[in-house]
Amino acid sequence: MTSFSRYLPFVAAMAFVVVASNILVQFPMQGQIGGLSLADLLTWGAFTYPFSFLVTDLANRRYGPAVARRIVFVGFMTAVVCSILVPPLLFRHGLIEFETAADRLVRIAAASGAAFLSAQLLDVTVFNRLRRQSWWRAPIVGTLVGSVFDTMVFFTVAFSAAFAFAGPNDSFALETAPLMGVFHVEAMRWVSWALGDLAVKLIIAVVALIPYRLLAARWSQPALAA
Repeated sequence: MTSFSRYLPFVAAMAFVVVASNILVQFPMQGQIGGLSLADLLTWGAFTYPFSFLVTDLANRRYGPAVARRIVFVGFMTAVVCSILVPPLLFRHGLIEFETAADRLVRIAAASGAAFLSAQLLDVTVFNRLRRQSWWRAPIVGTLVGSVFDTMVFFTVAFSAAFAFAGPNDSFALETAPLMGVFHVEAMRWVSWALGDLAVKLIIAVVALIPYRLLAARWSQPALAA
């Protein structure tokens, strides 16, 4: 088995998670909980993207940081290409309700790529520094640091009017609404989406410790050179 084929499942999993997230982040959650409008707080992408950190951390634990970085780069390139090509196909087959303009897809892909590379590589570095400590410390700290950075970069580039040069704005995201749907302070929806997204990422980071622990126990190995 070649070295690439050994970690191909990690590359495929990474690409799947990011492509799904790039599509789902364009769909605000619909529904109401009391006076809280979920569309003002969350997009569906918040529930899928955090698993990219699980893939990276498991790859790091299994093969070491050098391979984990290669998986991040290959997964990134695959995901960016698919993020531009897949949504039009899904619309054409009636699987999503609206067609996203090509230049908007490019902006989403650019935001995702910038956030993905920086956050995942930061996660690899933090994880490798802490891998000799308690089993939970490296994945939880790496994921938390990466999640904060990823959320800041992605939502700013994808939705902030300051980055209109990267592609057209999303008018719904720029409309003001109560912060996180509940506070009296008004803020643009994308800011609430970012805070809601980060909250979900932190929750999933804790939940993901369960599969991480189960798989890492089988793959445990000494720290490898970066």
